Amino acid sequence: MWWAWPFLPALVLLSELSVVRVQTAPCQTCRKLTESFIKGLETTANKNFGGGNTAWEEEKLAKYARSETRLLEIVEAACEKADFECNQLLEQIEDQVETWWFHRQLEAPDLSEWLCIEELRLCCPPGRFGPECKECPSGPGGVCGGLGRCEGEGTRLGDGECVCDPGYSGSLCQSCADGYFREKSSNESAGACAACYYSCKKCLGPQDYKCLDCKPGWILHDNKCVDVDECGTELARCASNTYCHNTDGSYECRGCDQACVGCMGSGPARCKKCSRGYKLKGAKCLDVDECSERAIACPGLNEACTNEEGSFHCDCADGFIRRDSICVENKPPAGPEKGLFDDMTDDEVLVLQQMFFGVVICALATLAAKGDMVFTAIFIGGVAAMAGYWLTEKGDYMLDGILKGR
Repeated sequence: MWWAWPFLPALVLLSELSVVRVQTAPCQTCRKLTESFIKGLETTANKNFGGGNTAWEEEKLAKYARSETRLLEIVEAACEKADFECNQLLEQIEDQVETWWFHRQLEAPDLSEWLCIEELRLCCPPGRFGPECKECPSGPGGVCGGLGRCEGEGTRLGDGECVCDPGYSGSLCQSCADGYFREKSSNESAGACAACYYSCKKCLGPQDYKCLDCKPGWILHDNKCVDVDECGTELARCASNTYCHNTDGSYECRGCDQACVGCMGSGPARCKKCSRGYKLKGAKCLDVDECSERAIACPGLNEACTNEEGSFHCDCADGFIRRDSICVENKPPAGPEKGLFDDMTDDEVLVLQQMFFGVVICALATLAAKGDMVFTAIFIGGVAAMAGYWLTEKGDYMLDGILKGR
């Protein structure tokens, strides 16, 4: 075993760290683990090793009730898979669980007390708290007079002070808290603490006229608590551009109207000064219509002014759109250029065709009349050709194209 000596300090350190981790585990985790373990005991109470000859197995392999087989079954089901804290704690205390199972069950049947309180020192007995399990404050009725709880009770944490139930106060919760009074009891025992009227800090009864002292924001008058109007005194503190609004027992700061720069209340009639874009008219700060009051509210060409609350904005007039910060006419995209005769009707085109042929024939006839045989031949041939072509659809199409500039 000489080879283990260099590693001994590290093993001791790991052992100490394991103990620290166990000691910092919550008491609730330990209690939850032991409760689950006890349920496992109940679930496996009537089981055995099984097999054909149970009596022989229990005699030769030790009784199932104290067997390692049963322990493993209980441990495997003790923590839910998703419960990290429970599984971590169980992994750290395997040795203690086995010790209790095989050697301490009979003398310490309460697993929670032996493991969580005595062995791991994570918990304290009921009525005790802190690292040394000191006794909680107690009085008539039990811990904290039975009217509260001891801070840290049952754990190694807390300071042991009493956290009283609503309506009670004091080191043992025996007094009535502010806003509560002691009810009369039919016997000599102290009555319960009941609530005063909501504005009373101390009182003799639940009615509004039985106040002895008032809560903040109220003042006592003829045994009644009257609301203090902080807005009428220097008690209120509201930021700029807000105003004070009184409430029962207090006040709140609310925002001024958008027409105001500073105000004394809600609405445009309570302004100290009008905001930009507003003007005092009578007693109110009202919106200025810049579009009608300014000679040229929108200096850009083809712009139209639109008034809005406290301001205005400029838009392009109808038929114009903004391009590069300028309003230009919104023209439809240009199409193909029209021919010279595109707008003429079919009848007008037919008349022009007839006139065109007439002019051509007349010119040729004039040249032929001079006796020039060449022009005479051309005239006769041209008349025949044009007459023939005129009667065809191609002729109509060609002439139609010439006349329409296509």
